[in-house]
Amino acid sequence: MDTILPSEIKERLDRGEQLAIVDVREDEEVAAGIIPGAKHIPLAQLPDRLSEIPQVEELILVCRSGNRSGRAISFLEAQGYKGLKNMTGGMLEWED
Repeated sequence: MDTILPSEIKERLDRGEQLAIVDVREDEEVAAGIIPGAKHIPLAQLPDRLSEIPQVEELILVCRSGNRSGRAISFLEAQGYKGLKNMTGGMLEWED
């Protein structure tokens, strides 16, 4: 599984890069903060909301610690998605 560090994402966003990020945490977790520009789709809703997930060269998945986003990647790979990356450490490692 490909991974990306929170610091790498932050640097790229700071440079003005447009990143495709899907946050698979629950509503109450996202209420505490989300990466700017990320799309929120809770893990359990992924199968019903596939049409909202872009088929792009690089898609970054985020959760609290990296566990649920890893499960999301496994699911999306089975649906034919490519270029998936898991943000290591999840939002626990994200610094505003």
